[in-house]
Amino acid sequence: MTDLNTNPKVPTSVPGNPLFSNAQKNFTDILTTPNVNNNIFEFIVQHWAATTYPQESRYILSERNIPQNWWTIIYRDVLRDLNESIRLISEETVVTDDQRTNQENRLAIARVMWVHAFYVLVTTFGDIPFTEALDITKPTPKYDEQRTVYYALLDSLDAAIAHMDESGTSFESADLIYGGDVGQWFKYANSLKLKMAMNIADVDAAKAKTLVEQAALNVLKSNADNAVFHYLATPPNVNPIWTNLVQSNRNDYVPANTLVNSMNAANDPRREFYFTLDPNGGYSGGIYGSGNSFSKFSHISDMVTSPDFPAVLIGYDEVEFLLAEAVERGMNVGGSAAEHYNKAVTASITYWGGSPEDANSYLAQSTVNYNTAPGPWQKKIGVQAWISLFTRNFDAWVNWRRLDFPALVAPPSAITPIPIRYTYPSNEQNLNQANYDAASASIGGDEVTTKLFWDTH
Repeated sequence: MTDLNTNPKVPTSVPGNPLFSNAQKNFTDILTTPNVNNNIFEFIVQHWAATTYPQESRYILSERNIPQNWWTIIYRDVLRDLNESIRLISEETVVTDDQRTNQENRLAIARVMWVHAFYVLVTTFGDIPFTEALDITKPTPKYDEQRTVYYALLDSLDAAIAHMDESGTSFESADLIYGGDVGQWFKYANSLKLKMAMNIADVDAAKAKTLVEQAALNVLKSNADNAVFHYLATPPNVNPIWTNLVQSNRNDYVPANTLVNSMNAANDPRREFYFTLDPNGGYSGGIYGSGNSFSKFSHISDMVTSPDFPAVLIGYDEVEFLLAEAVERGMNVGGSAAEHYNKAVTASITYWGGSPEDANSYLAQSTVNYNTAPGPWQKKIGVQAWISLFTRNFDAWVNWRRLDFPALVAPPSAITPIPIRYTYPSNEQNLNQANYDAASASIGGDEVTTKLFWDTH
């Protein structure tokens, strides 16, 4: 009779590999989704505008408890799975050298993703639970100082890189990004190191230079190296953009005029891949921060709203923009800033479906060409990276905060300036108040306008 109480479809134990797969999908989903309950960075960076419900484009974070959902999903659905995956893989019995190499590679790769997930949290909030996070014996975890967390993540990333053996195997089919290719994960890890190091260039130039120069030779080398999560054409493993824009049968979003006008001004060849034509046969965006008529403007393209539209976690275009910046900062990464900038723009255009000739024509324009485009290098790189990071809105937000370009302006209807951090979740204020109060004081106030330690201007 006791067998009747056992559900054969609910496992009592799970191996480490599928937990790693689940963490990959959950991490990609939360970074990709435009669901306004979880992720509104497409509004914050002014890539998208709203139609019927413009609250989130006016920076109302509390109505849907957006910071709580972002925080919970990354801690609960990404980091907890990664922690458990790492624990289970560590406990596996290995006999042969090949098995040991496979185990070490899987642990290193899982730790790289663990670093990436914590990087998202610390660059969103500032001080966060870290050393006591996800410890069931500590229901009210302390918050660690943001700079300490950030530097600990860099150390963990270096340790993971050092334990990768590119000649060995790893997760194989359980790795939904690179199919277990350790060499590709080595490039991913170094590209993440480049990204994280550049983020501290204004507050710790010497350390940033050292880390960037260590990583630069081993980063993504072409679009073929992009860290791409391939969604499927049928539910449930579909791109959440499709879920929220097509399956939901809602017309809540149009491209923002901020982005569309910028691309129109330079005849950007990516417009046909980013947007549909409007009723007048051109490309137009809704007024950012306002309610807009869905029928009057361009829409997000059929390509982007397809269920199997792939998501990019780290792209070659982003890497090349970072290398262009590294040159401008006097770091020894080879090449000129213009060469890396040109590679970045070309990589973006060709990845989306344009041709090298399209890229050359675009780069030949005086307003785009690195040698003639107006403004300092921060503006040249910042504007083009902002355009390239369409659908990678969290990364666009980090980049904008760091470079301060493009010069985005909050709409007149906004309730706050453009957020430069998320406020802490309401649950933390209610259930972990002492630690919440200490963290708020540590960062300078739990406000969307509080600058994080690396954001100096």
